Amino acid sequence: MPSVLIIDDEPNIRRMVGALLEAEGFEVRDASDGQAGLARALEWEPDLVLLDLMMPGTLDGMATLEQLRERFPELPVVMMSGRAGLADAVKATRLGAVNFLEKPLTPEGVLLALAGALELRMARRERTALRVDLGLHGELVGDSMALRNVREMIARVAPTDARVLITGESGTGKELVAAAIHAESVRREKPFVRVNCAAIPRDLVESEMFGHERGSFTGATERRLGRFELAHTGTLFLDEVGDLGPEAQSKLLRAIEAREIERVGGGRSIKVDVRILAATNRDLERAVREGQFREDLFFRLNVIPLPVPPLRERPDDVPALVRHFAALQRRRSAQAMPVWTPEAVNALSRYRWPGNVRELANIVERLSILHAGQPIGEEEVRGVLPLAPLSAPSLPDLVQPELTLSDALDEYEKLLITRALSAANGVVAEAARRLRTDRPNLYRRMRRLGLQPDNGE
Repeated sequence: MPSVLIIDDEPNIRRMVGALLEAEGFEVRDASDGQAGLARALEWEPDLVLLDLMMPGTLDGMATLEQLRERFPELPVVMMSGRAGLADAVKATRLGAVNFLEKPLTPEGVLLALAGALELRMARRERTALRVDLGLHGELVGDSMALRNVREMIARVAPTDARVLITGESGTGKELVAAAIHAESVRREKPFVRVNCAAIPRDLVESEMFGHERGSFTGATERRLGRFELAHTGTLFLDEVGDLGPEAQSKLLRAIEAREIERVGGGRSIKVDVRILAATNRDLERAVREGQFREDLFFRLNVIPLPVPPLRERPDDVPALVRHFAALQRRRSAQAMPVWTPEAVNALSRYRWPGNVRELANIVERLSILHAGQPIGEEEVRGVLPLAPLSAPSLPDLVQPELTLSDALDEYEKLLITRALSAANGVVAEAARRLRTDRPNLYRRMRRLGLQPDNGE
């Protein structure tokens, strides 16, 4: 049964509209002023609100609308007034009201407005549920200190319109960070448009970003809006921005500076209002030094740098992530959820995750499918964890100016062997198999590097 809160200082309006809605199957509560209405909404979150514009007290209709939108961003509010002008209706709409009814009210007008508002409420809930199912929801899973720092930075930058450059290795969740920034911003109800800069062919970047007119090039059979126009009034997320070519970088810089674009084949400039968020797994400062990325564009994008830590630096988040991805897989497949033993979760926490959160999600999905409704222990985990080589973004950590080539190679070899021993629970024979060498050779290398197996084998 949908619930409606009526906030109006006129008792007759509350009584008549309440009776109408109750007869239509709504659960109805009311309040006589903005302060009481806000308190009622906080103790009993309704599905819809009917709010009078002109009310006495410290909170009039507009002020109450602002408070409701701040506390309940997804809650549809229908305004009503007998003395409002066009300017009031426009202001209420800008503040987030979904409809504006003029008094005297008619039963048909009230029911039609509430039906539209209720449909919007359901659509918003379905959208949120779908984004959760797809793993695109802005919630970041985990409570490690590293992730808390990321959340704190999101909370500080989201309310502003500042451009943010999100950096981190592949699979760390940079898109989730961008989505969280958008979800906490004043543009949350506006479009969130993502463009994967690495996936666009170089000769189509301008068309994808700025759109094109019909006949502007071979294959352009109709007008197409670009990502900037689609994101108008919302947020444009430029994923893998470091992979843009020089020409595309130049055009992107001009669009950011001028806040206007021109479609391919078009003859006029189009003003756009977008907030730019960008992400990359590349070292853009190094790319600037090497002449691969424009310095002026880097400064434009890097107003607020926001690094996302790799999963190996926040192993305390692994148990929460395992529960999260297991629950997602259960909803997708309707299979019985496996029983994750402490030994299995500990084994997952010890792994270095070169593919970061994305790799963990894949492993959890695989184990959930293979062992649906069954216990998962350390042996099952070890059976699916690959002995992947160190991911490319981590290699520069080994190349330090004070290390010779020989020392750097020794450090890399030590890291590979340590990971193999960890995955093999200290059993040298199993570690040798994973490293595709024989046990005597692995022993020789370990003695040279000063390594010992965990179990003293």
